[in-house]
Amino acid sequence: MNASAERRVVAGPAGAIECVVEEPAVAPRGVAVLCHPHPLHGGTMDNKVVQTLARALRQVGWRTVRFNFRGVGRSQGQWDAGRGEVDDALAVVAAVRDPALPLVLGGFSFGGYVAAQAARRVDPPAARLVLVAPATGNFDVGAVPDDTLVVHGDADDVVPLAATLAWARPQVLPVVVVPGVGHFFHGQLPLLKSIVVRAFAA
Repeated sequence: MNASAERRVVAGPAGAIECVVEEPAVAPRGVAVLCHPHPLHGGTMDNKVVQTLARALRQVGWRTVRFNFRGVGRSQGQWDAGRGEVDDALAVVAAVRDPALPLVLGGFSFGGYVAAQAARRVDPPAARLVLVAPATGNFDVGAVPDDTLVVHGDADDVVPLAATLAWARPQVLPVVVVPGVGHFFHGQLPLLKSIVVRAFAA
């Protein structure tokens, strides 16, 4: 972790939620809460894609908050098939949100599903969503705002690109497709970082 990282525990509906809050090098322009992949398949807040999202957003001035869903790491509780995990995300948002700053919600794979669901319930709404390989094949991600950043590899064998395009098509939602890249962006994390930096640098 960088020198400005703070480990924090916040109260959640199933008990304590373990978080890491990291500050940008400048005064923060907003707060980004990032959700990790599927807990039953080894997903944690230290997942490399989630950390890449966090680094990209900090580079363009966002305070980032990664956290472990219930039952992961030091977070209390048990897996709840996505329902309770959305509640966990909302509890983290409530604990770390700064009313003077905009909010970004983001997530990778299952975390993308959670972020999209949480975005429907946060008030005031999040300024933007960023979803990397969202779990469109296994969960009902639902509609998202038209400025949502969606990034997906065309060689994804966990969430097929076709599933995400089928989800995006009725929304006329653009998807950034990265050729030759699998679900975990092996070898292409710098490219993922640059895509997010460009999208949020404006």
